[in-house]
Amino acid sequence: MKKIMILCLGIGLFIENADAAYTRGHMRRNGTYVSGYHHTKADKTRINNYSTRGNYNPYTGKTGTKPLTKYGY
Repeated sequence: MKKIMILCLGIGLFIENADAAYTRGHMRRNGTYVSGYHHTKADKTRINNYSTRGNYNPYTGKTGTKPLTKYGY
């Protein structure tokens, strides 16, 4: 029973983090360093992006400011 509970917990944590990705820090060609950051995986919608108005980024604690559509509404 204990093994089943641990397995379910592990699967739950994996599913919770399945829609987020991490980009490691890197050096640009011009010599500037870009720090690593968390972001949502690429898709064709803005509704699930951390930077969209109404969403919350759990890694930085900031709320989104960009409009839901590219037209601003």
